[in-house]
Amino acid sequence: MATVDAKVYVHHYKSDGTCNVKIKVYHKGQHRFIDTSHYLCDKQLKKHPENKGEFVIKDSFVKKLVNDELDQYRLMIGNLGSRLKLFSPDDLKSFLVQSDTSIDFIEFCEQFISDIKQVGRDKSAANFNTIKNSLVDFFSRKKVFVDEINIDMLSNWEHYLRKERTIIRLNQLSEPVTTLQKPLTDASIHNYMRDLRSLFNHARKKYNRKSLGIIKIEHYPFEEYRIIEAPETRKRNTDVETLKLIRDCKPACNSRAELARDLFMLSFYLCGINAVDLYQIDQSNIVKGRLEYNRSKTRNKRKDNAFISIKIIKEADQLLKKYIGVLSIRYSTIGGLNKALSSGMKDLCKMLSLDDITYYWARHTVGNLARNKCRMSKDDVALALNHVDQGRKTTDIYVDKDWSIIDELQKNVVELLETSNNLFTEK
Repeated sequence: MATVDAKVYVHHYKSDGTCNVKIKVYHKGQHRFIDTSHYLCDKQLKKHPENKGEFVIKDSFVKKLVNDELDQYRLMIGNLGSRLKLFSPDDLKSFLVQSDTSIDFIEFCEQFISDIKQVGRDKSAANFNTIKNSLVDFFSRKKVFVDEINIDMLSNWEHYLRKERTIIRLNQLSEPVTTLQKPLTDASIHNYMRDLRSLFNHARKKYNRKSLGIIKIEHYPFEEYRIIEAPETRKRNTDVETLKLIRDCKPACNSRAELARDLFMLSFYLCGINAVDLYQIDQSNIVKGRLEYNRSKTRNKRKDNAFISIKIIKEADQLLKKYIGVLSIRYSTIGGLNKALSSGMKDLCKMLSLDDITYYWARHTVGNLARNKCRMSKDDVALALNHVDQGRKTTDIYVDKDWSIIDELQKNVVELLETSNNLFTEK
């Protein structure tokens, strides 16, 4: 049977001459402590008659308040009945603490974002931080309770996001900067709602313990609220002739356009490597003429840690030597590199009179050319792009990865750049 008792310890004496009253929770031979809001001074306390390390509450008013809290905790424990044996000491403490407090959703978001940053999920953290900031803007306060995330709020938030709005953010010098945000498109609305739903699901996972009968977040507004479908995305691949234009252009030395040209082609030569992976790799990733790394986007989501091995062909060799280990020195964050790439690609497109092409098009172009020009199978394309086929997980248990398949795809796609213009020009 779990027990609770009020304790005031001598060694908890603070410099201001007060002691905090703590609730001691004893369960399964272990104890945990819950802080209370009661801080008592000398005249409200007296020495414990038997234990020199403790005080006894003398103030009758505070004693009544503490006893009421103890009675409430005992009632909660009693109501658990036989389920109590399923609780660890930490579970029981969390249950008692959380049962009488509302969940601050913004506080949860901040902690969750911090946690995923620590495991290298910086891009996801940035996306979730955008959602958190937008909620603070929408509610005009930094404390938002989870119960306030409901179907009416979702509708009102969508309406808010579809209008022009003024926001204030801190720059790199921690100075407030005011900007006017344009209304979001359907695609952006979809992404915002999807990310909020993901945060809400993570909150439910943290606070709801069905096996223990604890349901702190009972409502689920996304059952009723229909998230707008994302519009079909524009195809983000280009043809061989455009690739040649990018490869052969001559931007100013050390310009962002030169950086964009080099990394775009390097991504194409290395089977669509993401910018974040180019940013993170170093000499240790080069093994016997191959670039071996774990794809950042999915390495924490897959049993194989999204490992891939790409042959360093001659077209990629000099570019890789030029940038490996340099990007993380030149740019303090991947966000800084992405901004430079975005700016550089815009300069390239303007120089070459091209439509808006981004760095990520290199990856899409590898897949498109491999499938539609080189007639490689979709399985081979998925292997080269380091994708997982959800429908073939069982097969993957039996079949080893053959990196020579990627080598063949890489060779076929890169050779398109050396083939006569007439044969491969898009019609």
